[in-house]
Amino acid sequence: MQDWWRGSVTYQVYPRSFQDSDDDGIGDLPGITRRLDHIAALGCDAVWLSPIFRSPMADMGYDVSDYTDIDPLFGSLADFDALVARAHDLGLKVIIDQVLSHSSAQHPFFAESRSSRTNPRADWYVWADARPDGTPPNNWVSVFGGSAWEWDTRRRQYYLHNFLTSQPDFNFHNPEVQDWLLSTMRFWLDRGVDGFRLDTVNFYFHDAALRSNPPAPGNAVEPAVNPYEMQLHLHSKTQPENIGFLQRMRALLDSYDARMMVGEVGESHRAMRVMADYTRGQDRLHTAYSFEMLGPQFTAGHFRKRIADFFAGAPDGCPTWAFSNHDVIRHVSRWASHGSQDDVARLAAAMLLSFEGAICLYQGEELGQTETDIEFHELTDPPGITFWPDYKGRDGCRTPMVWDGSAQGGFTAGKPWLPVKPLQLARNAASQTGVAGSVLETYRALLRARKASAALLRGRTRFFDTPEPVLAFLRDTGTEAVACVYNLSPDPVTISVRGVAPGPVSQAARLATDRLDLGPNGYAWMAVPVAGAAIIGG
Repeated sequence: MQDWWRGSVTYQVYPRSFQDSDDDGIGDLPGITRRLDHIAALGCDAVWLSPIFRSPMADMGYDVSDYTDIDPLFGSLADFDALVARAHDLGLKVIIDQVLSHSSAQHPFFAESRSSRTNPRADWYVWADARPDGTPPNNWVSVFGGSAWEWDTRRRQYYLHNFLTSQPDFNFHNPEVQDWLLSTMRFWLDRGVDGFRLDTVNFYFHDAALRSNPPAPGNAVEPAVNPYEMQLHLHSKTQPENIGFLQRMRALLDSYDARMMVGEVGESHRAMRVMADYTRGQDRLHTAYSFEMLGPQFTAGHFRKRIADFFAGAPDGCPTWAFSNHDVIRHVSRWASHGSQDDVARLAAAMLLSFEGAICLYQGEELGQTETDIEFHELTDPPGITFWPDYKGRDGCRTPMVWDGSAQGGFTAGKPWLPVKPLQLARNAASQTGVAGSVLETYRALLRARKASAALLRGRTRFFDTPEPVLAFLRDTGTEAVACVYNLSPDPVTISVRGVAPGPVSQAARLATDRLDLGPNGYAWMAVPVAGAAIIGG
């Protein structure tokens, strides 16, 4: 099916932390292949692999030094081919991370580019002269702290790096750069991958005039922990030229059967608008996600507005929704004040798996896994080291997957690259398998119900006017409808309902003739005998 990605559920694997097959403490491709059955049994449609290319690992693989080879830490091209073959045997699509906005400083092209101002790749990265006083050409700042410009003594110029100084940005204004990056994507398409997760998809182009960014609206007197958020990034990213490159990528993927792209939109002030713009029509991204649902906000109004805003901007678009990933605190920990851990985990699963669009699950969330408390001496993440202790970085959500109750959770027999601690060990897969009502079995039941429902897979969304803390909406195809109601609080609520019948799944819910009682973090998916006839909260 060409548009298999619409309504699909993708499982994100963080390769370093999924399964170690050689006991060096780092997960690898053979280990992932061994555990693909878990993802298939969960009921997912695809697996996304975070970066596995050759890299010095300054940013855990998001600094690529060879775009067409596997880093030996993870295995070989033959191991990758075996993984793809096994995934396809299990009915799983394979999506790989493409980090196109920047490379590693150890990439041979950057070594060539910095060697002189006249070499064949002199214009492959973003270079700029210093201002007369020797300072950088503008005020752009790095996501990881400090100026986004680094002085290079060889060229006597600054180069742009939106992230680490060892992650120089490609110059997308150069057509040769675009052509070459597209050729690396073709390499993996020919190898059988089903799609790409595009890292920092709105960072490709920069303002060619190098204009400074204005301050962000509403800046506080006291600086933010990370000053990156103090700017409105009008010129350093999300440029109009980006659309043209998205169209070139889409044309490449459309020349193959049933391939897709999901883009990561890194925006603080206009995320939903950019998501809609990048997925509108048939010639851009297939789907995109932002960080709008990856933060601390946990209100019905917040979720309602994000979904409504996207479809207002792109009625024919397909968003990807996620509550956790490798860059943010796990959602069970972020939302801990809204109920018990297991109740919040199950409620979040039901909400996410009923949203219109594609869905992405992050490894371990199906166990109700929580954020690991990482001490400073255990850190590996560059921004965590830079901004400690006010920001502890991303290592806490990247700790190894916990498969069983053994010493290292069944992840490795060696010393894991990040620690497996008792709180995480207690939430292992083996202890939840086959246990009715466990978070794992709840995910499996919800995924089965979603797959069996045309309304939940493809139905449009109509929100009901319910007060906080109740989120309620209808998913409707015109011939089939499901009403979804959620209590986003640890206190019981009662709402009026008409035109619904008991549905496939619920938690702490009791449906009477004209009312629905929801206990703490309760939810219900209810059948609607006549499409569109449900009235909730009215």
